[in-house]
Amino acid sequence: MPRTVEAAVLVPLFSAPDGALQLLLIRRVNRGLHAGEIALPGGKRDARDATLAATAIRETVEETGANADGITLVESLPPVHTFSSGFRIHPFLAHIERPAYWRPGPGEVEGIIELPVADLLHPQARRHERIAAHGLAEPAEFPCLRVGDIRIWGATWRILEPLLPRLADPPWSP
Repeated sequence: MPRTVEAAVLVPLFSAPDGALQLLLIRRVNRGLHAGEIALPGGKRDARDATLAATAIRETVEETGANADGITLVESLPPVHTFSSGFRIHPFLAHIERPAYWRPGPGEVEGIIELPVADLLHPQARRHERIAAHGLAEPAEFPCLRVGDIRIWGATWRILEPLLPRLADPPWSP
C-alpha cells in the first residue's frame, strides 16, 4: 500500500472592488503529475511547518505572493484523499487580503486565477467531462466545475463542491 503524504491547501476568499466574493486559484505549470491543472494553493507538509495550517499558509505565500499577515484562517475543512498520488489534503477556509499584484511561484505556478464564486454557483458550471487522468489507461468521465476555460475537477472539486452552498448564503463574506 502506498504511503500517505500529508498536504494542506487554502480555500482563499476575498472581496473584489465591487464586493463580489472571489476565490483564488492557481494554474500549475505544464509539467509533472498535475501539469496545467487548476488547483487551490498548497502543497506537501514540510518539516519546518508546525501545523498543517502553517503548511497551507506557507505554500500559499510561496505560490501566489500573498502576504502571510493578510491571511485569516476561518476553519478547517474535511480532508480529501487523492486517488493518483497518495496525498491526504487538509483544506483550510481562509479570508485573504488581495495584494496589489500576485507573484506566481516560479517553476510551480503558471498563473493566478481570481474566480467569482457566483460563477461557480451557476447550475451550468456543474457537469461531467471526459478527462485523461494520471493512472488511467484511457480518459474517463469525472464531475467538474467549468467556467470558460477553467475546469475544476479531482481533489479540488471534492473540496469545493460541498462548500459552495455555504458560500452562496448572502451573509457569508470575507
